[in-house]
Amino acid sequence: MAGGSAIRGSRVGAGPMGEAERGEAAPRVWVSYWCAAGHETRPSFAEEAAVLPPETWDCPRCGLPAGQDRENPPSAPKNEPYKTHLAYVKERRSDTEGAELLEEALAALRERRGTVS
Repeated sequence: MAGGSAIRGSRVGAGPMGEAERGEAAPRVWVSYWCAAGHETRPSFAEEAAVLPPETWDCPRCGLPAGQDRENPPSAPKNEPYKTHLAYVKERRSDTEGAELLEEALAALRERRGTVS
């Protein structure tokens, strides 16, 4: 037995939302952006005199940065590989400095061991 209202999922007073209830839509401007893969995307922005659209936009198809110049799109960012802590230490210290620090630390440990036992 089917019962209930024929209009399900609505409430009293619900109706189509139109421009009368929402207000006037802001004037829009569409800007073309091209990525290095040749994809074009055209996001729209509110048209305001003092505000310029961004110079770059992320391509929704490949994720590369896209620019407004079709002939000269921005290049892909360079991803540097993950560096370990040891790689950062080796950038700051030479092998001889590392050996000196190791000797100092070992001497301090030996001295402590001698006084504790």
